[in-house]
Amino acid sequence: MTAFAVSNIALTAHDHTDELRRLPALGITGLEVAPSRVWSETWHGLRAKDVEAYRRAADDAGPTIVGLHSLLFDHPELGLFEGPEVRAATLDFLVHLSEVCRDLGGRTLIWGGGRRRGAVPAPDALAQAVDFCRTLTRRIEDHGTCYCFEPLGPCDSDFINSALEALALVTAVDHPALRVQLDAKALVENDEVDAATFEAVAPMLVHVHANEPGLAVLGSSGAVDHAAIGRHLNAIGYDGFVSIEQRMMNSTDPLADVALSAAVVRQCYGREPREDPAHR
Repeated sequence: MTAFAVSNIALTAHDHTDELRRLPALGITGLEVAPSRVWSETWHGLRAKDVEAYRRAADDAGPTIVGLHSLLFDHPELGLFEGPEVRAATLDFLVHLSEVCRDLGGRTLIWGGGRRRGAVPAPDALAQAVDFCRTLTRRIEDHGTCYCFEPLGPCDSDFINSALEALALVTAVDHPALRVQLDAKALVENDEVDAATFEAVAPMLVHVHANEPGLAVLGSSGAVDHAAIGRHLNAIGYDGFVSIEQRMMNSTDPLADVALSAAVVRQCYGREPREDPAHR
């Protein structure tokens, strides 16, 4: 049965324990963690006791930590196509984040930023990514985690835009520590809200982001037919987490906006999703 999570980018930075306690009442049982939203230092200065403290706080509050995203937000110097030295540092950082994810009790790591190919020709970029991911997956294969290249629209990335491109990379690497994630707004931007796309990725699909352009409140733009996406997920028997990915827009009461989006995921991504009012 599909379960619902929320990213902590919707919550108060570095201090949202009280907000975590309010999530189960909204039907949200999972928490997706942007590391920089928890710790001011996410790499060399991050101590094991800091990771354990956050896991304990989440456990006490109720939500299960499902994984990490927004991985390179505070490390813009890293990237996949930035030359051998930077690529090696990026590999070390991603292995480190896999360890953090494991220690938090999570599984999925969603890789969005830090992968623009720029002048690198598309075939060369794919070959480099396959080689990089083969090394990465070997180094994390005993962590019980998996990486996913987040499909992004053409305005957000020039490498791995579509779900089918993500699937092609996963197929080429052929390792259980690399899997597929879907992103609602990217599905729309790439014209992939169709049965064929969902059926193709179904065997490798482990995580879904429910979001809007600008990471606004779900349903607010009218651009994303969440009910249609929910129906396609149900048709392939998806039973993982659907995670609300939205930015914090109300610092006085962040949970007010989360509650609005939680109502949308319950309606549109439940076992029998109803029609999204925005698309009547």
